[in-house]
Amino acid sequence: MILDAFNLRGKVAIVTGASRGLGRGIALALAEAGADIVGVGVSDSSETGRDITALGRKYLQVTADLTDSHCVGGIVAQARAAFGRIDILVNNAGTIRRDDFLEFSEEDWDAVMDLNLKTLFFFSQAVAKVFIEQGSGGKIIHIASMLSYQGGVRVASYTASKSGVKGLTMLMANEMAAHGINVNAIAPGYMATDNTEQLRNDPKRNTDILGRIPAGRWGNPSDLGGAVVFLASAAADYVHGFTLAVDGGWLAR
Repeated sequence: MILDAFNLRGKVAIVTGASRGLGRGIALALAEAGADIVGVGVSDSSETGRDITALGRKYLQVTADLTDSHCVGGIVAQARAAFGRIDILVNNAGTIRRDDFLEFSEEDWDAVMDLNLKTLFFFSQAVAKVFIEQGSGGKIIHIASMLSYQGGVRVASYTASKSGVKGLTMLMANEMAAHGINVNAIAPGYMATDNTEQLRNDPKRNTDILGRIPAGRWGNPSDLGGAVVFLASAAADYVHGFTLAVDGGWLAR
């Protein structure tokens, strides 16, 4: 039955940035599909953990500062010690800095690139090695952005990082498909999260943005659930290197 292909029972998923926003929604969706979850981030994700255990799934909270990629090895070791294996990695953790191009600082450039791109790369590399060692393939899902396709304004490092995520998704897929590892990405549209609070609180920007979204609303973290479960499941075994927009039709305009 086709619905069986979406079942994640017995799988172990690492989700970065699982304490709130998109990461929390992603972790809950994977748990609802049957996966046990390792939630990683600098913020307390115990609330996410309570909701996941209430579903009958297991949850491991790992506190780590993902702005430093050197923490990756320890996180992977903790996940394997707790669950014995890893099947899914969702690179969701990210940050954004805003300033005019002419004033954009090196500090704001590095802060975003280190988390959004460098740690994503080395986390994926570490988990891919585990997948190959386990010999049963695996799924890597990156959270990209509309700015993987567009330039944006006042978000130079974020645009560069998310464009890089889309490119790395294709590169990793090219190299990892032969090992039974699927690497794909999701590009959320304008979502009601902490990262967009400044935009939603600006009446003009909020109105302008909503006017360009065919669906007529901001997205919610739960809107990513179907896409992430699909890409994490056997239903997506022949999907490699694609960045799927979940954007209310934004890119169609």
